[in-house]
Amino acid sequence: MTFGILGMGTAVPASAVAQREAEAIARALCCRTEEHATWLPGVYEQSGIRTRYLAFEPEVVADVVNGTRHTGSIFLPSSGADDRGPTTGQRMQHYREHAGPLARKAAAQALDRSGVRARDITHLVTVSCTGFSAPGADVELMRGLGLAATTERTHLGFMGCHGALNGLRVARALCAEPKARLLVCAVELCSVHYHYGWDAQKLVANALFSDGAAAVVGAAVGDAETTWKVKANGSCLIPDSADAMSWTVGDHGFEMTLSRAVPALIARHLRPWLERWLATSGLSVEAIRSWAVHPGGPRIVAAVEEALDLGRDATAVSRDVLAEYGNMSSPTLLFILERLRQENGPRPCVALGFGPGLHAEAALFQ
Repeated sequence: MTFGILGMGTAVPASAVAQREAEAIARALCCRTEEHATWLPGVYEQSGIRTRYLAFEPEVVADVVNGTRHTGSIFLPSSGADDRGPTTGQRMQHYREHAGPLARKAAAQALDRSGVRARDITHLVTVSCTGFSAPGADVELMRGLGLAATTERTHLGFMGCHGALNGLRVARALCAEPKARLLVCAVELCSVHYHYGWDAQKLVANALFSDGAAAVVGAAVGDAETTWKVKANGSCLIPDSADAMSWTVGDHGFEMTLSRAVPALIARHLRPWLERWLATSGLSVEAIRSWAVHPGGPRIVAAVEEALDLGRDATAVSRDVLAEYGNMSSPTLLFILERLRQENGPRPCVALGFGPGLHAEAALFQ
């Protein structure tokens, strides 16, 4: 018996922002000189993103882009050159108000598609690296969906972009109980931590990240079942990479460090580990028929293609999701998996994600 996916759901906030608007936001919140402004277009054009969704009302976005202050939002820029945006406490208040409803929307869709009643869920696994509160989104899911008061909760925090794969690992372990019915939900509001002011490294993160939620309902299934099943999970701490990617709590939001060395580290170290891991399941890289690669950015996807000798067609779904939604951190891989399932993607399939550490995570689906 292993963890089988019975239904999936996805959700994004109402505010859709085209990349040209995202660039205008960056110009308003980050640029301090004309030279800064001339540097931005290249970053946004090369991001691979057309549209992203943000957990802010459209009126707030319009205020930032147009230089108006009709909404009075604390997220509007101040006139000071040292503006760093809202405090972390203020950003966490916004997270508390918006993360739960977004997670509930994705989870309700997953339950509806699975045919599992909310009151029959026995285990709830939540994933988020962009906010902290207690009670949090897990309790809001229990109350909003009508889960039983005895539902067993597990929360995975601060795991970064591969967090959903960690959630699926936990679900796979919990489904050792034959009667278990599991709900896994990842929700991220990356925009809450938008960096104000000029910092070239953090501006790359500004250009990539967005908001979304995704959920999976599953249970223990036999090998004969045709549903997508998580057959194995793998994890590898990439050597000499401690400073390549980090996610720390600052006074004005959580701060992302994203080194230019990340793609090269992935290109150099991914294949040797992946070959060893797949061999434990009697497989090779060449035997994998579809790939769900977390699109941390175009260069990350290109590094995976280089490391595994994949053509662009193998990562087309990853690139499409990045273009349509941006990098939503942990929910992104579930968006990709859901699309592969809907398209009857061939199996075995491997999902790959990368997060602070630098850590690589993988899941094998059959």
